[in-house]
Amino acid sequence: MCGIAGFVNLGERVSGEQLAADAQRMADRLIHRGPDDGGVYVDTAAQVALGFRRLSIIDLSREGHQPMSSASGRYRLVFNGEIYNFRELRRGLEADGHAFRGHSDTEVLLAAIEAWGLPEALKRAKGMLALALWDRKRRELSLARDRVGKKPVYYGWADRRFVFGSELKAVCALLRSRPAVNRDALTLLLRHNYIPAPYSIYQGIFKLCHAEFLTLPVEALPATADYAQLERYRNRCWRWSDAARAGAENPYEGGVQDACNDLLAVLKTAVRSRMVADVPLGALLSGGIDSSIVAALMQAESVTPVKTFSIGFQESDYNEAGFAKQVAAHLGTDHTELYVSPAQAMAVIPGLPEIFDEPLADVSQIPTYIVSRLARNKVTVALSGDGGDELFAGYTRYFFARKLRRTLFALPRPGRRLLAALIERVPAERWDRFMGFLGPMLPEGGRIRPGDKLHKLASLLECATPIELYRDLFSQWGDPETVVRDGTEPPTAFTAISDGATTSDYIEQMMQLDSITYLPENILTKVDRASMAASLEVRCPLLDADVIDFAWRLPMDFKMQGDQGKWLLRQLLYHYVPRVMVERPKMGFDVPVGRWLATDLRGWAEDLLDEGKIRQQGFWNRGRSAVAGGSTSTGRATGSIGYGTC
Repeated sequence: MCGIAGFVNLGERVSGEQLAADAQRMADRLIHRGPDDGGVYVDTAAQVALGFRRLSIIDLSREGHQPMSSASGRYRLVFNGEIYNFRELRRGLEADGHAFRGHSDTEVLLAAIEAWGLPEALKRAKGMLALALWDRKRRELSLARDRVGKKPVYYGWADRRFVFGSELKAVCALLRSRPAVNRDALTLLLRHNYIPAPYSIYQGIFKLCHAEFLTLPVEALPATADYAQLERYRNRCWRWSDAARAGAENPYEGGVQDACNDLLAVLKTAVRSRMVADVPLGALLSGGIDSSIVAALMQAESVTPVKTFSIGFQESDYNEAGFAKQVAAHLGTDHTELYVSPAQAMAVIPGLPEIFDEPLADVSQIPTYIVSRLARNKVTVALSGDGGDELFAGYTRYFFARKLRRTLFALPRPGRRLLAALIERVPAERWDRFMGFLGPMLPEGGRIRPGDKLHKLASLLECATPIELYRDLFSQWGDPETVVRDGTEPPTAFTAISDGATTSDYIEQMMQLDSITYLPENILTKVDRASMAASLEVRCPLLDADVIDFAWRLPMDFKMQGDQGKWLLRQLLYHYVPRVMVERPKMGFDVPVGRWLATDLRGWAEDLLDEGKIRQQGFWNRGRSAVAGGSTSTGRATGSIGYGTC
């Protein structure tokens, strides 16, 4: 895995030495993504510079060095990721007369671009990638990101340069001062707990969307921030709706056993292709369905025990380490586990802003970083089970949202709006007092205030569509524009679903929306930054292109039965692991942060939330606002956050 960076100088011309020095400064900020090697390339005439840091995985020789030149010399490439079908692509290119110096997938990708052009190469390449390609002949800079959004690309403008990089820290390396905070992005953070592409926390800096690529003539680039002017150069190599539509047009017609066998075949191929590496590899094992099936298939492919890693907590409600240990013992893996204390978590927290660069309100970033660091002690590559929930209907919120939709939308909208108005006429505090006598019967003994819950229900009653219901149900803030000073909530996939739902099935609509929002912007962002901070490459077999296509062909009753998701995956896993080891309520990869904030971390948190400090930031409107128990993928409350009078 690697880090890419670079820029086009749009101001006063500078020397090649200065271009190289600036590109090196950007690349140096990404050394954690690529501690093994690095390099820069400059085209002084075009004022273009590329920087690179390498984590050597395949072809450890100098033949894998980047920036890499194509055989003709026309293209220069910096590439972050892995192409899992590169051997197949290479054979086809060799049959057409292409010769290769080494055996890296980067060289194969470059040859594919030269032979077929970038759009076709992106369509044929199966893997995870982020790249920057300089075309010397056409004087065009292309940026691209993989189908599902495994690898990141930031881009934008900084001091009369068009800049790009794997992380914000590289993009900002050349700035004389930190960019202004994007207040519109703050509204999205308060709604979703993450900032979705194309927005970033900074004004003038953007994220490439998943499956998107830009091909930019350098002469046409504006010297200052102008996102709209790039629209004509924006393209997509794939859409989730493509897979959904193809699956609907070619539905799976076999029985359960046939589907189990066919799913096993595509998963075996996906796992096998991700076990290709010239360095040690292992698996991140939580003991859940997804990571267990990946570990089981890895072990079936290996003649030696696969190295597996998990972490645990003393709090039993959050601890899956015991389940992971049982699964590992049954499979015969070489298992390593670590129990994390509040003190160890506290030691990680101060470094999170440096790791993530922009806010991500997902507490599982802490254990993800810790388990990545644990794994990196023994391996350089680890496979994970990410993607199973979105493809096989694994989130418990799908079932809850469907039940709520059936209940709420049974009422005509005028009646729903009237009921919502009646609830909202009574302040939340008065509802709390009125219902106080119910305290012992309420969740957590009444510590979750019923008034907030009723006002949340009122907002849901006012939803016009089922998609709006799903968004608002799992929004952390119902109306973030009232909280962020001078902030306006911009459109996202929930408000402009051009890449969204293509089915009338509500569960499938939610799965598609999660695949284009929550998966790339939260889950995969978390895994990328946390693992790369530990110089660990994480690969996701369940997000293989063929697995995605197959999953979308399956009928819904192969994915969920009753209130249980991932049904077919479970049937497959039972061939490797006893049912009793994996059949339990979904927990997710959470940490007991609520308990820690009430005990060991309380003083630290109260200092951060000091009213005076918050007021000085100038981002928040005065008045009381609260997050009334937003839900995680496990269905448990994440807690309430009060900003007081800021």
